[in-house]
Amino acid sequence: MTTQAPPEVEETRPRRRIVARGLSGIIAAGVVLGVGELAAVPIDPNSSPFFAVGNVTVDRAPEFAREFAIETFGTNDKPALFIGMSIAMVLIGALIGLIERPRRPLGSVALIVLGLVAVYASQQRITSDWTFAIPSIVGVVFGILVLRLLIGALAQVAPKDPDSKPVSESRLPRRKFLVLGTGIAAAAVAIGVAGRYIGARLTDVVADRANFRLPSVKDKAKPIAAGTDINVPGSTTFLTPNETFYRIDTALQVPKLVRDDWQLRIHGMVDREITLNWDDLVARTAMERTITLTCVSNEVGGPLAGNATWIGYAIKDLLDEAGVDPEADMLLSTSVDGWTSGTPVAALRDGRDAILAVSMNGEPLPLEHGYPVRQVVPGLYGFVSATKWVVDWELTRFDKAEAYWTKRGWGAQAPIKTASRIDVPAALAPVPAGRVVVAGTAWAQRRGIEKVEIRVDKQEWQQAVLAPEYSIDTWRQWTYEWDATAGNHVIEVRATDLDGNTQTEERTPPIPGGSTGWHNRTIIVRA
Repeated sequence: MTTQAPPEVEETRPRRRIVARGLSGIIAAGVVLGVGELAAVPIDPNSSPFFAVGNVTVDRAPEFAREFAIETFGTNDKPALFIGMSIAMVLIGALIGLIERPRRPLGSVALIVLGLVAVYASQQRITSDWTFAIPSIVGVVFGILVLRLLIGALAQVAPKDPDSKPVSESRLPRRKFLVLGTGIAAAAVAIGVAGRYIGARLTDVVADRANFRLPSVKDKAKPIAAGTDINVPGSTTFLTPNETFYRIDTALQVPKLVRDDWQLRIHGMVDREITLNWDDLVARTAMERTITLTCVSNEVGGPLAGNATWIGYAIKDLLDEAGVDPEADMLLSTSVDGWTSGTPVAALRDGRDAILAVSMNGEPLPLEHGYPVRQVVPGLYGFVSATKWVVDWELTRFDKAEAYWTKRGWGAQAPIKTASRIDVPAALAPVPAGRVVVAGTAWAQRRGIEKVEIRVDKQEWQQAVLAPEYSIDTWRQWTYEWDATAGNHVIEVRATDLDGNTQTEERTPPIPGGSTGWHNRTIIVRA
């Protein structure tokens, strides 16, 4: 007599096998990433498959996608990319497992294709060489071995007697799969974590930063006068704390560069090629300056601006020592991760406080803000001036070289545009009728702010009260006392710089050289 399994059991088993195959592919993909992470330790963190592909994703993303990411996620754009890539890897891994069969290794072929993509990606940065391909190759080899092992464990052993039910044999593969899958998944996670940990220990930049003592400074920044910070609750502070200072760059993982390994090569159209190490730099005379930086990606009213006190060394002095060719009009600076920026030589030698900074707000540069050395140049958007982790200067010409963002459609030279922003009240925040303090910031680096004006519901412009000016290279805060009446109101702001230029009402996007337009907020006033 033949015993038939209940129909629901027969239907469940194929579904379980489908799920198990999908999990096999996900685990195999995890092995590729974990082993690749460990294999990248002796080479470079950016050579791991995950970061190699991630870097190319950032470099090759269309401009609308980049602007969408910054506008939507702000300074969390990189975590959002990591999450998106992880979800994509899970989905791709599941598909690989579903198409893999013991005698038809289509999933293995797909893994090889993905490996080739990762190898290609690993070779795209100017700092990479052939060794950057090794982590992807090793990771894919181990991933295929794991995939074949797990899919093999799922294979059902066909019974000799078609009427018999090989209970012990049909359950063995499932048990074997669970043991293998769980063990391999745990091992993949452990290997990946070990790779990250070992890599961090080999270059212990955290300890290096902790041991850094700030240089003594005689040429100090001037004191911040009373009233320069308006101290309105909810408004931006005059100095931006390091932990809230905006970060926009292309580095998916913060470069780990210790002081003993740092060098700056100055070459190109110069009389004398110079290579500085850390000791050479800090032996120079340091200066301290308070300077506002602004990102070109900042939308009207956006948060991508910050003000800090920096300690560093005059860029002009270094250029003078190298002897700049009069025909050179561009400084092409390169970060340790290969990112480049093109800065007008004139802006570095016209007397403004352009510095190689080593300190930010009284402490060593934070890792994510360029430790150990970055550029700070007043009056220029960061993409043409503020190279972090800087290691190379080439004196050249704008008609001979292009920097990272210039190749992607952004302007070659980008002075910061006059801008203003309402910080409080918050948009759509209910406030009681009566006297309401409206407050915000305005900036026009290298020109300074002459006045800020406010208007409510398209009425006449009213002049705001400006806080004392610290310098033309910092933002300026303002307040306006408004007699608010019940209802919904739209408040607008505009600024005029000391050259007499008033912000235009016309809204333009950040690309190619910075956004324009008046910032506005809708305020709800309760009776």
